[in-house]
Amino acid sequence: MKIFRKKGIDNQSISYLKRELKLKDLIMLGIGACIGTGIFVVTGQASAQYAGPALSVSFVVAALVIILSGLCFAEFASRVPISGGPYGYMYVVFGELSAWFAGWFLICEYMLAVSSVASGWSGYLQGFLGSLGIHLPVALTAGYNPKAGTYIDIIAALVMVFITLWVTQEAKKALQLNNAMVWVKFGIILLFIIVGVFFVKPSNWQPFMPFGAKGIFDGAALVFFAFLGFDAISLAAEEVESPQKDVPRGIILSIFIATVLYIVVTMILTGMVPFEQLGVSDPVAFAMRYVDKGVIGSIISVGAILTLLTVTISMLYSLARLVYSISKDGLLPSILRKVDSKHHTPKNATYVAGGVALFFASAFPLTILAELTNITALSCLIMMSLGILRLRKKMGTPKPNEFSMPFVPFLPIVSVIACLFLMTRLKAVTWIVFAITIVLGLIIYFAYGYKHSHLNEETK
Repeated sequence: MKIFRKKGIDNQSISYLKRELKLKDLIMLGIGACIGTGIFVVTGQASAQYAGPALSVSFVVAALVIILSGLCFAEFASRVPISGGPYGYMYVVFGELSAWFAGWFLICEYMLAVSSVASGWSGYLQGFLGSLGIHLPVALTAGYNPKAGTYIDIIAALVMVFITLWVTQEAKKALQLNNAMVWVKFGIILLFIIVGVFFVKPSNWQPFMPFGAKGIFDGAALVFFAFLGFDAISLAAEEVESPQKDVPRGIILSIFIATVLYIVVTMILTGMVPFEQLGVSDPVAFAMRYVDKGVIGSIISVGAILTLLTVTISMLYSLARLVYSISKDGLLPSILRKVDSKHHTPKNATYVAGGVALFFASAFPLTILAELTNITALSCLIMMSLGILRLRKKMGTPKPNEFSMPFVPFLPIVSVIACLFLMTRLKAVTWIVFAITIVLGLIIYFAYGYKHSHLNEETK
């Protein structure tokens, strides 16, 4: 069937993007995408509502799932160095329909992630302005909710305009702000660790598992969000100087660094403050205020406001490259593959991605959509694990200079089971919305993508 038509690795379309990214840029891109809301927001709520001090174990569980997926990404990036990340990989091993759905799930994941972080950034900034006695009109403070008197989140809209314009610059320039903010992020996390460790009370870690093993796994399903974004590295492959060598290294190193930071911060956080009191929107800053270090708490709040920008930059950067890659194959309109002659970036794809993200960020309260982000990401990771099995059958074992995922087929199968397990922890309504998303993806593919696919034109 034509829906299973495949692309070859050696006949990829010519790239018009500039290859100028190095390993350090990729690590910064991955960390910029991963470390943000995970440390500054999720740690508190997950501790209070799900796992207590054992949230550090939840991070380990989630990290194990992510590391297995990261190994799959690393082998694909080394052996199939093409643009589009999972979308491009699935096109090679499973065919067009699977590629489209990998791309569709990623588009949903990144679109919702960008929107939710922009909305969360708006909340942080509004809270900070409120502490200075500055308050916006209620109608402009949140998404559409007439009962609450809110209609648009103007700050989220403005930050999306800024980020979109910034990401249309050259890749190196667009990521310079990201890299700078990552160092700021490291600075405030290090500040929290150095000061906070002196206020840790081991008694706060008792009971360590107040919600039992169930709480650990439920917490893992929630903090899984904290690791989303590492795959942004694979989407930048077309602009990397040495993609076969640096993309796998960037993926593995960024996951390792993020995991260590999450565990250390969680242990100190739950050691400073009784876990039941951490259900706040700014737990890291709150912990400093709790031990009468309000000035440091304010510094951390300002730092969090600044560094959450890195998540939106990384996510929107990757989303635009994904849309660009899909449009190059004809599955999305050709106007989206136009490259700016001055900056050598996919300008139209960036504008469209930023515009849609702006709409969600400013107009919608993202509650159910947050879990939808999770379920689409897990679905994509399952496809990647199955893809490794198919890649080995199609191309054999990796060459000496290529990254090799260990213990195949055992680890890919474990990865699939682990992802499915985390998906079972999500709410029923999330599965309903996910089913609707799949149907919508099918409609778009058969109404436009199937007919306009470049492979369809080649087989005529």
